Amino acid sequence: MASLSALGGVLAQRNARIFYSGSIVCWTGSWVQRIATDWMAWELTHSAFWVGIVAFCTLVPSIVISPIAGAIADRMDRVHLTMFSQFVAAGQAAMLVVLVLTGTIRIEFIVILAFINGAAETFAQPARQCLIPGLVPRQYLPGAVALNSLTYNMARFIGPAISGPMIAAWGVVPSIAVNCLAFLYASLTMHMLVLDPAIRRPQPRASSVLHDAIEGVRYVTRHRGIGPLMLFAATVGMCLRSVPEMLPPYVAELFGRGAEGLATLASAMGAAALVGGTLIAIRGRIAGLTRVAILAGLCLALASACFVATHDFRIGIVCIAAMGAATTMHGISIQTLLQNSSSPAMVGRVLSLWGMITRAAPAMGALIYGVASEFLGLQIPVLIGCAICAAVWLRTWRLRKRMGSALEGTESPP
Repeated sequence: MASLSALGGVLAQRNARIFYSGSIVCWTGSWVQRIATDWMAWELTHSAFWVGIVAFCTLVPSIVISPIAGAIADRMDRVHLTMFSQFVAAGQAAMLVVLVLTGTIRIEFIVILAFINGAAETFAQPARQCLIPGLVPRQYLPGAVALNSLTYNMARFIGPAISGPMIAAWGVVPSIAVNCLAFLYASLTMHMLVLDPAIRRPQPRASSVLHDAIEGVRYVTRHRGIGPLMLFAATVGMCLRSVPEMLPPYVAELFGRGAEGLATLASAMGAAALVGGTLIAIRGRIAGLTRVAILAGLCLALASACFVATHDFRIGIVCIAAMGAATTMHGISIQTLLQNSSSPAMVGRVLSLWGMITRAAPAMGALIYGVASEFLGLQIPVLIGCAICAAVWLRTWRLRKRMGSALEGTESPP
């Protein structure tokens, strides 16, 4: 993957500095607003069901849109697609600020705007990811992939650390306004990139967008490594990654804490995620990365089960930190394996399906947990999810050698 010197080599490139500065700003803004909207939904309704609905609507557009977004990213100007999507994200944040300031905010409006924001980010994700190979010389590509994930997890740490105190001191409006400004900045800096035209705008394609989307799904399902890895990641996303997506009910009900407790847990998770991501980034090789991705999923299941089983806030901090580290190690490992093993003609569609899993699976899990919590409480549904994930993990672990040969370069992809 990438040593520390390789990461330095990435940041020595002008394009990379521009790109990653925009990435960390917009992702930080996104996490700042996500914490604020979740908390606002909880204050308006005091219902885990509605918090789950908001999380679901933020992420569910990935289910329908991601394959199409990937096909579009493989055929149109990726810079323009990214800019337009980010302007839409800034617009929904501005609308949310106006609704709160005028006193007309309702949970239904939060849900609608969360859906719009999710759709915008779904289109932006594969377009941005496809630009990464054009940012740096070929030898620095693994470092660029690792740095992309590290900036996301830095944002996961910085965003909640900013948002929690802001909410406690001034309410939710400043947090949402920060996100609006962050996406405007990220959109405007895209014009400063100097990219190879082949990276920015792929070759025209005669087939339809729908055909390309279906072709991408077939490629993933038939690949000896990518298919099983995506299935495991989807299970982890639905059963485990959905817990942090609806954190406020756990903060209030399990630990009896308010906005300060929310900020503490979210920041602990983000800080640990940054540490885990750094460890993966400096690991220095792709060999064995399949095993790392699978084991990180198991660690996430164990930490999630312990988190919901305790009422001790100190134990909760330790557990959610472990969840953050495992989530990042799992995610960076998988994304690097996908970049390494995907056909160049398919990379946009493969990454869009990965984006669908990382966004849609937690959304589905949050919705299921939100509904189930109305009948079973907050703990039992998550413990059942952890058991399901452990069963899928066992199957995936048995396939690790075959998957590793296809994902790590010792076997040619189909």
